[in-house]
Amino acid sequence: MARIVMKFGGTSVADLDRIKNVARHVKREVDAGHEVAVVVSAMSGKTNELVGWVQNTPKVAGADHSIYDAREYDAVVASGEQVTSGLLAIALQAMGINARSWQGWQIPIRTDNAHGAARILEIDGSEMIRRMQEGQVAVIAGFQGLGPDNRVSTLGRGGSDTSAVAIAAAVKANRCDIYTDVDGVYTTDPRIEPKARRLKKIAFEEMLEMASLGAKVLQVRSVELAMVFKVRTFVRSSFEDPDAPGMGDLLNPPGTLICDEEEIVEQEVVTGIAYAKDEAQISLRRLADRPGVSAAIFGPLAESHINVDMIVQNISEDGSKTDMTFTVPSGDVEKALRVLGENKDKIGYDVIQNESGLVKVSVIGIGMRSHAGVAATAFRALAEKGINIKAITTSEIKISILIDGPYAELAVRTLHSCYGLDKS
Repeated sequence: MARIVMKFGGTSVADLDRIKNVARHVKREVDAGHEVAVVVSAMSGKTNELVGWVQNTPKVAGADHSIYDAREYDAVVASGEQVTSGLLAIALQAMGINARSWQGWQIPIRTDNAHGAARILEIDGSEMIRRMQEGQVAVIAGFQGLGPDNRVSTLGRGGSDTSAVAIAAAVKANRCDIYTDVDGVYTTDPRIEPKARRLKKIAFEEMLEMASLGAKVLQVRSVELAMVFKVRTFVRSSFEDPDAPGMGDLLNPPGTLICDEEEIVEQEVVTGIAYAKDEAQISLRRLADRPGVSAAIFGPLAESHINVDMIVQNISEDGSKTDMTFTVPSGDVEKALRVLGENKDKIGYDVIQNESGLVKVSVIGIGMRSHAGVAATAFRALAEKGINIKAITTSEIKISILIDGPYAELAVRTLHSCYGLDKS
């Protein structure tokens, strides 16, 4: 017998038929004798609908703005998961399974007071564990918790993944299964490269890089939590037949296992290729090379909640001037240019330039730590395809390359092939 946390996303619970299918997945684990907790998202599209209602209500009510109380935003938006958890509990009960729904405040899942983007501080799972040990299935509304003001709080986009991993850690689950509309983590996006392979295992650090660099399978915060608390996490498809052979395999279910790298016996040099579209590059020319200039640039950008990624600095031969180039999401370019313009005197640049429509392609693999020449292979392969590199950043297990947007798919396929990821 094991203790399992199962999480189902919005597409998996999009309507009553799919909720019934989810119930069949849960029943399989219950029938095998496991203690089960289930975390659910809102039905597909429901959160966006609720957010739209909140944003439009002030104007409909007569205000000349769309400003609203973030605490009331959470009260409204959290209702999507409440509906799904209740419906799934009813479906399980109809199958003869002892189940009850739990809202975040009932457990409780304690969060900070950042309504709309709260972070989990503590989970008291004692009562839930007691009931699970008695054979009751806990059906938990994801994405929500209880703030210090005793108001419902939400965890931000993708928060149900975070809820599931945090609950798995709190109840000391043997594993956390994230059911989604794909059957695992692939070496790259199969829509771009049909030869992409599903990975059997991937290390927490690699998955964290993949998630932060554009892979949409898991939310970044959930991977961080899984890595900190060493929660073995499986990415699985909710659309496979719940009763198909192997679906109930406790130790090795179908999908991709995200785990500590010590569990991966033979580590590949490169595990996957990720990409992020809609990158923009901003360059500040002829800055005075003096202490504090970087703080003068990136401090105001951080205060304006603009995420800066790749940073490249070039210093003149005499050391008196420098150029600073960095990337931001394309949607933040105008805001970044305005902030930099307002701080021009403090920063002291001569010219500011920007370019949008760029793509960041990244090569990821924990095997890079012990292998030389990984970067050179990427640069040579891209050069042979005539793809110009605008910027490069590296870490111990990652190489990120900035290129023009139209070359994105060619670059992904080229890098996927040159590292042999297209070979079974």
